Amino acid sequence: MNRKRLKSAMWGKPVLILSALFLSTCLAVAGPRKMSRDLEGKKPSDQVDVIVQFRHTPTAHHHQSVFSRGGTLKRELGQFHGAAYRVPASALADLAADPEVAFVSPDRPLYSTNNGSSTAVLDYHTAAVNAPAAWAQGLDGTGIGVAVIDSGMIDIPDLHGKKGNLVAYSQNFVNGGGGSANDQYGHGSHVTGVIAGTGAKSNGSKYIYTFQGIADNVNLINLRVLDQNGQGTDSQVIAAIQTAIQLKSTYNIGVINLSLGRPVYESYKLDPLCQAVEQAWQAGIVVVVAAGNYGRDNNAGTNGYGTITAPGNDPYVITVGAMNTKGTADRTDDVIASYSSKGPTLFDQVVKPDIVAPGNRIISLYTAGLNLNQLYPGNEIPNSLYLTNGNSTASDTYYLLSGTSMAAPVVSGAVALILQQNPAMTPDQVKARLMKTAFKNLVTASYATDPVTGQTYYDQADIFTVGAGYLDIQAALANTDLAPAAPGSALSPIAIDKGANVLLVQNGSSILGGTSVLWGTSVMWGTKTLSGKNVSGQSVLWGTGLLQGESVLWGTGLVQADSVLWGTSVLWGTNTVAGEATAVTINGEN
Repeated sequence: MNRKRLKSAMWGKPVLILSALFLSTCLAVAGPRKMSRDLEGKKPSDQVDVIVQFRHTPTAHHHQSVFSRGGTLKRELGQFHGAAYRVPASALADLAADPEVAFVSPDRPLYSTNNGSSTAVLDYHTAAVNAPAAWAQGLDGTGIGVAVIDSGMIDIPDLHGKKGNLVAYSQNFVNGGGGSANDQYGHGSHVTGVIAGTGAKSNGSKYIYTFQGIADNVNLINLRVLDQNGQGTDSQVIAAIQTAIQLKSTYNIGVINLSLGRPVYESYKLDPLCQAVEQAWQAGIVVVVAAGNYGRDNNAGTNGYGTITAPGNDPYVITVGAMNTKGTADRTDDVIASYSSKGPTLFDQVVKPDIVAPGNRIISLYTAGLNLNQLYPGNEIPNSLYLTNGNSTASDTYYLLSGTSMAAPVVSGAVALILQQNPAMTPDQVKARLMKTAFKNLVTASYATDPVTGQTYYDQADIFTVGAGYLDIQAALANTDLAPAAPGSALSPIAIDKGANVLLVQNGSSILGGTSVLWGTSVMWGTKTLSGKNVSGQSVLWGTGLLQGESVLWGTGLVQADSVLWGTSVLWGTNTVAGEATAVTINGEN
């Protein structure tokens, strides 16, 4: 198989993205599967890079068990129950049969998740999520560490705040580690600016608009895992996550931002990337992940449903979809970005995304000459957009990108503000707070036209598209309700196929499902019910009610009861196996 790499959650213009195909189960296996399907069919003579998960943290004994089968150690992964190796394909089956081995999977490539657009307009993303209300309270993320696991950062004025350089720690994991953690692609700098940019080069009497991040005085932990082309591997990301866990106390790391992803190949319970983010969550770090950019993908006839990428498919983390602000500060006209990936997740049918935030045509930091700028020069913005008496000359500091890569750091910045206000809150309490207070009165249906191809896409603001709603920082800070502190109390719920209905059920001990109503007595979607007269049961959202009828979840729209979300759909039952990814050309929103 020609496996595609994990990439960042942004888009380019034009840019190749992954389109997940869904293949039926083709192999019956006796007992629990211990080897990923995408390792099958390798030539015995092939050397394969894999991640071996053991039942315990590996020791010299575990490494020796791989060495004895002809393998070599590529990377230790700290307290993660596994390590990265290169092994002959002929030894894979024997290795998987070892009783001390839990699962064997490829060391899969990954990518950033972004896209761009050639038309620059002010994005107003901070206003849309009510960030200025937090700033008015003096909240700026002071004292909170945010680990950005991406393509690195660059030392530029907009990353210098009240305490000087915001970057407290840097480490490179690309090409064996060592060397510079400076951004050579451009994606990590843009993501970082959304979180913590001070707006230094757009702030003052000469400027009419300031490009400020959500929390501009955090401690930034720069963990570079993507190379100059925006590509990396599972093992590099896992190693970076382990480092963030180790540095948690040193830099008070409360948030990890992952604006990257790859296709889902197995249940989150087996996926090594998902297991790593769960370790961070258990260690008390909120993990924010981009949902992916496959919302336009209809290769499987699902109209983009079932396209959430890993590790955003994990029920612990906060998975973020992208909204389009329409170039206004007023959020009531905002709509879901057509490329934003939709749930439920493959294999496990987890309800995702959890929340949405601005991600379309977001303006943030860059340095001219990096690969991203070379690839998409049309994303440069004129300095006239923010500089008094400015001309059409391209800015040397700010750049436009779109994608769930840009939406995730908006939420990461919000988490830093919440933790500054409430340092004792656990990751589950933060997640539940953000979901409960999210803005619900969204535009229920919208159309977006690709400015290059002219193709039009239809979207609905249903639970598999926008999750619990639109990030509202002011409402989150004003709320005082606390979910249970224990890890797992805010696991995203599971959607169960009931033929012509979908039932949302509790996931473990989570309060986000079952017979409990997280949202009190209120209707989750503001003044709207989920599907009008077709909602039954005790709860209008989670509860025991079935979401029935001829709509997706409410209103009338694209997805019917006999269509892609239930019945004989590929998203349910035994046919939820992700296959190869193909490349298609996607352009920006209009």
